[in-house]
Amino acid sequence: MTKASLRLATRTVRVRYADGTEKEAPLIYHALSAFVGEQIVQCPLSARFLIPIINKTIEVGIKFLHGDIDEARKSIKDPTIRRGVALVMRGLGLYGVTVPQKMPAPFLVVWNFTNMCNLRCIHCYQRAGAPTPDELSLEEKLRVVDELDRAGVASIALSGGEPTIHPHFHRIVKEIASRGIHTAVATNGWVFANINELAKAKEEGLKYVEVSIDSADPDKHDKFRGVKGSWERAVKALENAVKLGMDHGMAVTITKLNIGEVKEILDLAEEIGVRRVIFFNFVPTGRGLENMWLDLDPVEREKFLREIYTEMKRRPGLQIVSTAPQYGRVALQVSGGQEVAPTHFAVSGDPIVKAVAEFVGGCGAGRIYAAIEPNGDVVPCVFLPIVVGNLRKQSFWDIWTKSKLFEDLRDRDKLKGFCRVCPYRNICGGCRARAYGYYGDPLAPDPGCIYNLKDWNELQAKAPRVRLAEQSSGQQSSP
Repeated sequence: MTKASLRLATRTVRVRYADGTEKEAPLIYHALSAFVGEQIVQCPLSARFLIPIINKTIEVGIKFLHGDIDEARKSIKDPTIRRGVALVMRGLGLYGVTVPQKMPAPFLVVWNFTNMCNLRCIHCYQRAGAPTPDELSLEEKLRVVDELDRAGVASIALSGGEPTIHPHFHRIVKEIASRGIHTAVATNGWVFANINELAKAKEEGLKYVEVSIDSADPDKHDKFRGVKGSWERAVKALENAVKLGMDHGMAVTITKLNIGEVKEILDLAEEIGVRRVIFFNFVPTGRGLENMWLDLDPVEREKFLREIYTEMKRRPGLQIVSTAPQYGRVALQVSGGQEVAPTHFAVSGDPIVKAVAEFVGGCGAGRIYAAIEPNGDVVPCVFLPIVVGNLRKQSFWDIWTKSKLFEDLRDRDKLKGFCRVCPYRNICGGCRARAYGYYGDPLAPDPGCIYNLKDWNELQAKAPRVRLAEQSSGQQSSP
């Protein structure tokens, strides 16, 4: 395989994008299917002659990186990995190399499946409770799955509200899984405390279950979540996921209420047998707007991020990550440049991971990730409620590729304040949802970062509700 062949393959992909025939991602995905030895079906005849060229290009790339072709084939047999690789290849073909890398579709879509919920969490970004009258019908939901499939989305996570209590949940799980899309759910665990319910979802194709637990203290968790007994059922749901051998995670929203019990929360995770703990940022949106006193200040957040990195090194069997994009920078600094958190899914010292961190790292809103609301509205992130389109009126492809806000979020030069000039902007970029929550501008600086302490102090001086951090937990707003 020559450099000329490599150029031909890249140019071929770009030409197909230019004439609009690659909107639905079949060519690259079919090529990868052929690469792993699978039979290709429903592939246009015009594309078949290109597949051997693309496959040779893949082989050359693997050899250039001193990789093992057989191991690569084994990995790409996984439909989720195949979709992820296809996204990267399509992104390079469409946009060339960009920092951060632009993608033709998100790796992950979080779908707020319904506004229906059986809890009343005081920080809920969705203000969930009763279903809204304009939620998508089952037929519309199935069409959304088809659109995301054709766009090449690698993973769909059902959230809410509480997706597991909705009558369409199981039908949609089966539909997503049947497309070879990684299928996940973010849940309060109430339904999955019944192991038969979780086993049924697993049988239907659910691959990953993430259960929210916000304290090692049952009473504290139940008060935060608004319903007595919710802690017990959440713990049971995670125990069931462990018993069933499912990929799983414990989701923890870090606030002033639980920042002092990080070790106890991690101890609980280990007792249950959990393999991954994800600490979520508190974001002032939804009910969180009435409870901004819960938020950590920049000094507290910096100390917390360093603490969980240290705890991860102490607990080798437990993966500990954070949705705070600053965690990428903290991991790099604390490890002396040896490790980085390119996304909030992993921390790694692998040279290849470190090399790609600047291309995929930091806040992924509107860049490698998007969210869908119960009525089909598309937003950059579940915590960033700026509607950029609606799937009843527009295709997902058109929204993803033509949204002005998405374009701005993909360009770190558009950021404002210190976030724009920060040397760590490509592995962090600040939380765009927090910027919007505090400033009403998704490109503003993230006031939760230690480098933006001055901005935080100015916000406290101007906005009394931010100073509510001084209140005690007994003065919380009612959910």
